[in-house]
Amino acid sequence: MEKEYKILLTEDDENLGMLLREYLEAKGYETDLLPDGEQGYEAFMNKKYDVCIFDVMMPKKDGFTLAKEIRMVNTDVPIIFLTAKSMKEDIFQGFKIGADDYLTKPFSMEELLFRIEAILRRTKGGLANQEVFQLGKYKFDTQKQQLIDGDRIVKLTTKESELLKLLCNNANKVLERNFALKTIWVDDNYFNARSMDVYITKLRKHLKDEPAVEIINVHGKGYKLVL
Repeated sequence: MEKEYKILLTEDDENLGMLLREYLEAKGYETDLLPDGEQGYEAFMNKKYDVCIFDVMMPKKDGFTLAKEIRMVNTDVPIIFLTAKSMKEDIFQGFKIGADDYLTKPFSMEELLFRIEAILRRTKGGLANQEVFQLGKYKFDTQKQQLIDGDRIVKLTTKESELLKLLCNNANKVLERNFALKTIWVDDNYFNARSMDVYITKLRKHLKDEPAVEIINVHGKGYKLVL
């Protein structure tokens, strides 16, 4: 079973904080939400987290101060800053403290998720280090880019393999279109979106002989690999 990563989120905007926590928990991340830097520090000292997301402007203790204090006891935990400011000085200050990434409000939740998963891939080998998946009667070897059914082997293209691996990593959950496009195609423009639809069709053809496996459309959101 995929490891459940733990996120420490400090955000003094109650509505935004709750929205972010609900979204991240829906994506499978255990998320603790704290309203200020002091409580955020206390939580960090009492629990092991895989990623920290700090709002910069907070009461009692701002995000930069919180990050500095955490860096004194832990030099490795990834830190993402959220801020309403977009001045270069703030961005530079954040990276000098030891930030791994930086998002300026307003931002999309999909973009935040994309940044978190990119960081986890770098730091944990995370989310995506499984190389072989069982899809009903098929074995999907991501390294060889093959679908294997006994002696029958279907060779996948690189894009087919990348997309199927992303679906497998999110099996039985919605894989959002924008996230898939930014992960594989880098840009979520119209032409890449049409290209992805073509690859989804190709994957369905490859898997059509296995009724226990299905790639379904989730209207307005993306796709789901149902196992």
